[in-house]
Amino acid sequence: MPAIPEILAFADELTELRRDLHAHPEIGFEETRTSGVVAEKLASWGVEVHRGLGKTGVVGVLKGEGGPGRRIGLRADMDALPIVETTNLPWRSKNSGVSHACGHDGHTTMLLGAARYLAEKRDFPGTAVFVFQPAEEGLGGARAMIADGLFDKFPVDEIYGLHNDPYLEPGQISVFPGPAMAAADFFDIHLRGKGSHAAMPQLSRDPVVAASALVQAVQSIVGRNANPFEALVISITQLHAGTAYNVIPEEATLTGTIRAFKPEMMELARRRLTAVCDGVAAAYDVEIELDLRSVFDVLINHEAETAAVAEVARGIVGDEQVLTHPRPMMGSEDFADMLFKAPGCYVRVGHSGDLPLHNPGFVLDDAILPVGASLLARIVERRLAA
Repeated sequence: MPAIPEILAFADELTELRRDLHAHPEIGFEETRTSGVVAEKLASWGVEVHRGLGKTGVVGVLKGEGGPGRRIGLRADMDALPIVETTNLPWRSKNSGVSHACGHDGHTTMLLGAARYLAEKRDFPGTAVFVFQPAEEGLGGARAMIADGLFDKFPVDEIYGLHNDPYLEPGQISVFPGPAMAAADFFDIHLRGKGSHAAMPQLSRDPVVAASALVQAVQSIVGRNANPFEALVISITQLHAGTAYNVIPEEATLTGTIRAFKPEMMELARRRLTAVCDGVAAAYDVEIELDLRSVFDVLINHEAETAAVAEVARGIVGDEQVLTHPRPMMGSEDFADMLFKAPGCYVRVGHSGDLPLHNPGFVLDDAILPVGASLLARIVERRLAA
């Protein structure tokens, strides 16, 4: 069975909706317009709407006409990225410096498509819970919704999410049990030395030289402390220092991320990063302050629910297009926090395109919209009927 015919019938409307969301992107916890569109659409289809969880989150509740039963949650993220879009498409971002370079506009649209279909049919027992989450991109939107009582107010027996994937072939769906996406810490390292005229460096305690040494030393953690058979990534992603050609500055700042699939690897990296900072501080006679914080947990797909979703996916794209071999990614996803609260899994849906996620020229293939909407809708129908 391909995409659900009723969803294919309004595929053009999904494309129009997705492009409207794309043209008006909003970063985490600022998704006021987006959440307003979501709430209005859900209400127009007769879905019970709740707003304000996790600041800008939206929850829709839909009871089927098949009587009481279990509760299945579906989640989509709504936020965009602080990236200047370079696509020059007619529906390109109208908000300066913000763009949907990760496809969350597509995720929101696919869940709305599933909600519309399910609201029109209501041919299932139990309840569908639609979770539209803010601030997935490292700002803790899932944790904010959970802290606001998401699963206390709207308990679910299972929960599912998906992500578009330009690294798969169009029509392919990847879902497998176990660790699927990495845990991630973010860190800021502040170095304070003593400034001076650049012509008299002996009078300084140069934080730029210390920062440069720190960048190199951090790379040794993976190369010389970590088991080569265990995945670990440490990346320095920003280095800021100085304002003039002839001034050695007082301060420098580094930022970066740690990623791994196992808690013990995360602890190793945290411990060694702390020791490296202390060592460089002593060697270069500067003060170093490390701010290290956990942002994402490991996303772990549950076995039974993953097998069930794989079977649903086969009915939509065919047996050969469903990939169930492990394909973990070092990227992170805060849907992991929701999977700690209820069993479920996270699915990746392939589409055309040759640019990676988080690229300023990234373009979402709108052909994915009815496929993703059909997958989410069928998950509800099949899991509530099971």
